[in-house]
Amino acid sequence: MLSAVLLNMPSTQLPTLEHLSTAIMLLDEQSRIAYLNPAAEHLFAVSRSNLAGHPLQHAFSHTEQLFSAMQSALSSHASHIEHDMLLSTHTLDHKLHLSCTVTPIHLDNSALLLEFHTIDRPLKLAREEQMHDQTQANRLLLRNLAHEIKNPLGGIRGAAQLLEQELEKPALREYTQVVIQEADRLRSLMEKLLVPQQAPHFSALNIHEVLERVRSVVLAELPEGLIIQRDYDLSLPELEGDKEQLIQVALNIVRNAAQAMKGNGTIILRTRISRQVTLLKKRHRLALSVQITDNGPGIPTHLRDKIFYPLVSGRADGHGLGLTLAQDFVSQHQGSIEFESEPGRTCFTLLLPLTHLEKRK
Repeated sequence: MLSAVLLNMPSTQLPTLEHLSTAIMLLDEQSRIAYLNPAAEHLFAVSRSNLAGHPLQHAFSHTEQLFSAMQSALSSHASHIEHDMLLSTHTLDHKLHLSCTVTPIHLDNSALLLEFHTIDRPLKLAREEQMHDQTQANRLLLRNLAHEIKNPLGGIRGAAQLLEQELEKPALREYTQVVIQEADRLRSLMEKLLVPQQAPHFSALNIHEVLERVRSVVLAELPEGLIIQRDYDLSLPELEGDKEQLIQVALNIVRNAAQAMKGNGTIILRTRISRQVTLLKKRHRLALSVQITDNGPGIPTHLRDKIFYPLVSGRADGHGLGLTLAQDFVSQHQGSIEFESEPGRTCFTLLLPLTHLEKRK
């Protein structure tokens, strides 16, 4: 462990920290930042000169998990390892997934050594593989479910219509109408379940045209109280994709956000280019990134691990297919869809590889 090597290092050797690839931060007895090496500056996108002498809150937000690890190290007078830590900085628009080793030391005016290792990459690969397997399982489930349910629905609806014609009391027809309406609702649901089985039709498209279409549709549905802001990189190249599928992907996410906020809140549509991205175990030189962020209540904790499962919804009137279809459509584009959520901020990120540009090289 690196902290064991540094534990009794004399202060004259402090410059050697400058060359380490591991992110290192030293804190004084008041938990103020005494030093951070270039690797830490790079990881947290901060400058040493702007942080030195300031408390940790000057660098990070939501530091409860970090302070808990520091307290454990101080109370036990030994290193404490936090294997799974989420840290937000004031300079990055996303959370960092890290492991952190906290070690009490006596080095000049330093009292704690913090050693950070990013674990985003292996976790991301594992999540992508799990999501790919889940998508395949979803497809099989949807196909079987649709075929098992759709065929009997016609018979149920027809029988209800015949029964309605035989009823002498008009008041009793209210019950047959319930059967007919529910059969129609289920038939519509089954048709949506079968949509992912349609083959995509790829062509060159502008992602901003897709997002503008979605923006106009949702604003037309909820014209009051909803704000949809745009943060577009207009220099982005065209994407090879199925325009209707991508419209449906963005529409499902934006509509979910608008409904979660009950039509009152702000949604931000952001586009950027991402470089050297690994998607489904394949390395891509360029990928298009679309972020859809809202300031709503966030996704309930008990739903976050299964939000892409079919028939799972946070709303009583929801059918739980919107994100399942979105995941399937993005998968057909060899891309990925992920999210981060907490009260006041939920962000869905779509990554779509620009494979047609790679072929030209």
